[in-house]
Amino acid sequence: MKPRSLMFTLYGEYIQYYGGEIWVGSLIQLMSGFGISESSVRGAILRMVQKNLLKVRKKGNKSYYSITEHGKRRVDDGVTRVYAAPRAAWDGKWRILSYSFPEEKRELRNEIRKELTWTGFGMISNSTWISPNPLENQVMEMIKIYQIEENTILFSCSDVVSHTNDSIIEKGWDIGQVSDNYDKFIEKYSPEFEQLREKALTNTLTDEECFIKRTSIVHEYRKFLFQDPGFPRDLLPEDWVGTKARELFWNIHQLISIPSIRYFESIYESAPDQEIKPVRDKAINPFKEVYV
Repeated sequence: MKPRSLMFTLYGEYIQYYGGEIWVGSLIQLMSGFGISESSVRGAILRMVQKNLLKVRKKGNKSYYSITEHGKRRVDDGVTRVYAAPRAAWDGKWRILSYSFPEEKRELRNEIRKELTWTGFGMISNSTWISPNPLENQVMEMIKIYQIEENTILFSCSDVVSHTNDSIIEKGWDIGQVSDNYDKFIEKYSPEFEQLREKALTNTLTDEECFIKRTSIVHEYRKFLFQDPGFPRDLLPEDWVGTKARELFWNIHQLISIPSIRYFESIYESAPDQEIKPVRDKAINPFKEVYV
């Protein structure tokens, strides 16, 4: 588990509901449960500060870290997509982004590709990306943040003359591979769910174990954000295995959520000048009924 990726998970799962800021000592202790050393945590924090993903605030001799606006966009997008149920109906529109970057902006072009993949777009040609989801606001925000107005064109259409919707999906995404990966997720975590449920019934689950399990499964499930575009059900195969994987994820999450939060609260330390009003109910159950 990479420190930077784990930090995004911790901020999205816990810290954002407790004022969005945490003492570095608490962060080090929380991450030690995943085998990450203090030096690795501090190194990851430094790199994230340099990339404008984290910012630091000093109070006395202690350092407190929070997510920047740039980092918060990634956290918020991830939380929304992990916990929101897919829409049932497609509005019939394709969102299409085309771009052209000069060679000296090659690194920027690669960054935009990562952003689009994360958002759920599929690439149908070297410079053309497409999605059936209403992502106009997110894409326009990305364009503004990266200042690439002159390099991009975003438009939507209801008809693709040369291809069927199924062939567009086949060009842009490997749905078969996504399905296989969901099968592997179910195969791995179904036995874990039964074991956790048995331990819960016999009152042998510790708060720390629940915290590690919840964080780990969220961390694992987040990987699907780079694979599964989150299609409306209209565009998915019948008996889509992703639905079963989400139900399993929900079952495990809710089984161990309350003790997970208890453990986090036992480690978490905010700055002494901060009056924190935790949004504990959302930290326990962040699931939403409708995709937004």
